[in-house]
Amino acid sequence: MLNCPFCGKFDSKVIDSRPTDEGQAIRRRRECNECQKRFTTYEKVEEIPLIVIKKSGNREPFNRNKLMKGVIRACEKRPVPLKSIEYIVEEIEKQLQNDMIKEVHTDKIGNMVMDRLKDLDEVAYVRFASVYREFKDLNTFMEELTKILKEKKTDLDNSS
Repeated sequence: MLNCPFCGKFDSKVIDSRPTDEGQAIRRRRECNECQKRFTTYEKVEEIPLIVIKKSGNREPFNRNKLMKGVIRACEKRPVPLKSIEYIVEEIEKQLQNDMIKEVHTDKIGNMVMDRLKDLDEVAYVRFASVYREFKDLNTFMEELTKILKEKKTDLDNSS
């Protein structure tokens, strides 16, 4: 229960409720049953701050824009609609929030992106994988391509 900012009593009633901040919060107009003065409160969903553990061991707050830029970069000059990219980023962010974890390694985020890009656009997938997995030479790159081709062949064989 909330106490009145004027008289300090805990007895108030809600007169009006409205969504604000694009539905991210609820504005409540209240009236104190003791002194009859009105005041406003805001109710917002509490989000667990997510910390990303980098390969170097450094920690930084999860940055949705950074993830978006990485996926956009992988999809550059590809026939991938921006809505699909936004959906991937939203889906990953939602999954991380739903997992209720406080810290996540970049490996996990990178794998989540690659899983989604593989189904969306193979070229974007290879681009992202080449940066994310830091291919050191042509052989490593070819191994990844061979793996994709085998999976594609298996999918084609299974659909026949």
